[in-house]
Amino acid sequence: MNKLDDSAAFRLERAEALVMAVAQRQQGLAADRTSAVRQRLERVLEALAAERVGTQHFASLTGYGHGDQGREVVDRVFARVLGAEAAAVRLQFVSGTHAIAAALFGVLRPGDRLLSITGRPYDTLEEVIGLRSTGQGSLAEFGVAYDEINLLAEGCVDEAALLRALEQPCRMVLIQRSCGYSWRPSIDVEEIGRLSDLIHSRQSDCVVFVDNCYGELVQEQEPSAVGADLIAGSLIKNLGGTIAPTGGYVAGRAALVEQACCRLTAPGIGAEGGTGFDLQRLVLQGLFLAPQMVAEALIGADLVAGVFQELGFQVNPAPGAGRSDLIQAVRLGSPDALKLVCRAFQACSPVGAYLDPVPAAMPGYASDLVMAGGTFIDGSTSELSADAPLREPFNLYVQGGTHRAHVQLALTQALADLAAAGLVDLPQDGDM
Repeated sequence: MNKLDDSAAFRLERAEALVMAVAQRQQGLAADRTSAVRQRLERVLEALAAERVGTQHFASLTGYGHGDQGREVVDRVFARVLGAEAAAVRLQFVSGTHAIAAALFGVLRPGDRLLSITGRPYDTLEEVIGLRSTGQGSLAEFGVAYDEINLLAEGCVDEAALLRALEQPCRMVLIQRSCGYSWRPSIDVEEIGRLSDLIHSRQSDCVVFVDNCYGELVQEQEPSAVGADLIAGSLIKNLGGTIAPTGGYVAGRAALVEQACCRLTAPGIGAEGGTGFDLQRLVLQGLFLAPQMVAEALIGADLVAGVFQELGFQVNPAPGAGRSDLIQAVRLGSPDALKLVCRAFQACSPVGAYLDPVPAAMPGYASDLVMAGGTFIDGSTSELSADAPLREPFNLYVQGGTHRAHVQLALTQALADLAAAGLVDLPQDGDM
């Protein structure tokens, strides 16, 4: 072994020692995350049993899909799991953003007012609302007014500003549960319930709509079970269990779900159309696996937070903090560090490990993104991904991880690469 190889091996050894030392300290926390799987899985199993799911529901009708029993039973199972009156789970939704857009366009009408109370929504919704670009049929172009209320410095909803805003008619209040690409806490489900009660007490017909992406099965209940009127999200995130091939969902009050489906299909068809492409088994099996996958991702997020905190970086949330989504943010402060970490995560991916992620434009995003996600389902973040917009202060966002060993391996390589570039100093044994 030459001197260079010896140095690289030493860095890997030190990086692995740090990762495993933090994992050892977090064993109690990991046990708590694992113990929560039982309650989430029990909810899923009860829903599957109550709807008498059998192998006959794995097949789909062709064409229009009218009366597709598999599609209908999937909708009912998801409604039970999500604590909702109704749900529509569709492979025709190409993303969580698509499901959210269908809900927005399905419910809102010209002259209505949409109010975001968690600040600026996720990048991909900016063009849907009409905050960026023109000529593509945004809500603004259809005459829907939009206002937003920034979160307070501590990351909570500004209730005084909310009450002032509700002095004017408001058709829909938007709550983004996850932090997205913002440096803030995710919004707790109990808090969403309390805010829903507050909003309904001022305007009973105002629709509380929650962007639920990255939050499903992280807590004991979902927003639709505590007063939110409508929620939406992706199947290639939490609920897909890493095997749902595509799709999204809307859930909540039955009339609102139908309105969203009328936007997805057509008025008069709504939720009654659409085949499942004989993929209902994967959707249901993914839901069955999801509680365990989510718990492992949370354990991985705690590990990422703990390791980078040990090295002096700001992290959000802190390891062991209450979580309402899967996303772990790390303030790396440098574009070079972002690229190195994403490159290391990609190299440890099961698919496309040979690829070199480079910053590039992506549809729906305001900034170039660097994204590592060598996943079996294209675009899924559940199998461990790391991505970041190339903008100051250069925050890294890590999601997913089907098993903690994968996170440990990727994190070890990332730390070794950062050390090789002189961007971190790895501690010695006595400092861990």
